[in-house]
Amino acid sequence: MKAIVQRVREAGCEVNGELITHIGKGVLVFLGIEKGDSIEKAQKLAYKCVHLRIFEDTEGKMNLSVKDIAGEILVISQFTLCANCDKGLRPSFDNAEVGTDAITIYNSFIDFIHSNSLKVKQGIFGSKMHIPLVNDGPATFILTI
Repeated sequence: MKAIVQRVREAGCEVNGELITHIGKGVLVFLGIEKGDSIEKAQKLAYKCVHLRIFEDTEGKMNLSVKDIAGEILVISQFTLCANCDKGLRPSFDNAEVGTDAITIYNSFIDFIHSNSLKVKQGIFGSKMHIPLVNDGPATFILTI
């Protein structure tokens, strides 16, 4: 399981040209679910996303989490994070989990964030989405479990 976590001033999700959701200050999480991933891995990664200290405190040090600042989280499913680009020039997506297993793990990731009393919004799993965002920093982190 892989996640790209971006500290944002704002971010949204558009499907078919329509803005379906939007967040203010917080984090944008692109989530890639691979074959062999589990609900337990999803919960560990969600915990890390919620508690990762990537926001600045009063002294300018990255010492606060999205939970500490009462920020929002936008979760976007992104199977391309699971691509293997080792051979040739065309990515292979054989490692990406598909179907109900992927959706179950994705939903458990979101449920865990909800259980931490955070505002979490999401894109539409498996849809083609456009993600407008204003990265704050820029501050972008790659997490794997």
